[in-house]
Amino acid sequence: MGNYAETAMLIRKPISKVFDAFIHPEITTKFWFTKSSGKLEVGKTIDWTWEMFDHTASIHVISITPNENIKIQWGEDKDAIAEWNFKSMGPDKTFVTITNTGLKGTTDEIMAQIRDATGGFTWVLAGAKAYMEHNLELNLIADRYPKEE
Repeated sequence: MGNYAETAMLIRKPISKVFDAFIHPEITTKFWFTKSSGKLEVGKTIDWTWEMFDHTASIHVISITPNENIKIQWGEDKDAIAEWNFKSMGPDKTFVTITNTGLKGTTDEIMAQIRDATGGFTWVLAGAKAYMEHNLELNLIADRYPKEE
């Protein structure tokens, strides 16, 4: 697999609800990006926007296996892949693993990308867990890099 970043988290909700949270932007915006140009569908390119950072990323949906896997390409780099794997751990428990592959550059650049991706996706899973289990919007992504006043 080469250079990659990975993180995982148990979310105490049924697999169909957890899976849907990453497919449908009206749910995902509660814990990750703030705007999306649409829900994830195979073959579509979707824009995700983080308004607090004035940043938009275009992602291309490579594959979706309901309640099992989501695979996307970040931007134009065909090697820049993020993949979500969902595993049922019982009727109300889902284990989610996110892997980010295709990291490139010098050793220092790759190490920084691994650090950033691991940290970022960990915040995403923690935010998803808080929202889905407790209906709390923790604003983890925005608060990780707050603007000075």
